Amino acid sequence: MRSLGWLRVPLLLTYTFLYVPIGIVVVMSFNASKLPFVWQGFSTKWYGELLSSSEIREGFVNTMIVAVGATLLATVIGTMLAIGLARFTRSAFLEAYSLAPAIVPDLALAIGLLVMFSAVGMTLGLHSVLLAHVVFGMAFVAAIVTARIGHVDPSLEEASRDLGATATTTFIRITVPALAPAIIAGALLVFTLSLDEFVIAFFTNGPSTPTLPIVIYSMVRFGVTPEVNALATVLLLVSFTVVIAAQRITRFADSV
Repeated sequence: MRSLGWLRVPLLLTYTFLYVPIGIVVVMSFNASKLPFVWQGFSTKWYGELLSSSEIREGFVNTMIVAVGATLLATVIGTMLAIGLARFTRSAFLEAYSLAPAIVPDLALAIGLLVMFSAVGMTLGLHSVLLAHVVFGMAFVAAIVTARIGHVDPSLEEASRDLGATATTTFIRITVPALAPAIIAGALLVFTLSLDEFVIAFFTNGPSTPTLPIVIYSMVRFGVTPEVNALATVLLLVSFTVVIAAQRITRFADSV
């Protein structure tokens, strides 16, 4: 901070703008009042209200189905994509094209996916949201695993094959363990992105299967309630935990 000089002022203002509203939401989630931003004492009753809401429970279940499914599929596809780009082809165009879903704005990606689903006659629901989340999730996994592959000695795989191991055995016993920290970090990142994602889910979902972000949107259209503050705090805690875990795993992978 001392080396930044006068840049500390805009930096502190930026952090204040970003994090003070989040801090207010967290504090007000423990407010006893029904008014969302009028403090009348400490209470945790709004967290209990979350458990009694059938709409929130349904949104949570739908979100977990999409997030877990997208994490599994995107991790497998993204890992295979990263290995293919690093081991079997050297194309800057293909590498940039594979990472495009992570760079393209969510709105443009959502509209494109909606047009594609409509063109092939696919009905919208959790399956379409799952496929949409896999599309952008695999790009993040591919980027993380590709960075890790650069630190893995390819001679280990060659030695395994020279000793008589099959390609499958080499992949399971050599390649996957070497890439495991990056694969886990990518999976955690996809999970937290899918958990909080709204725009793509809003465009590619059906009316009868809302995810949790869509449920929150429907709740705040007529004003913020204490339940929304509590729900946002829970999602914030989960997201921070998963992102920090992913960062630690990636840092550990880079140091190995």
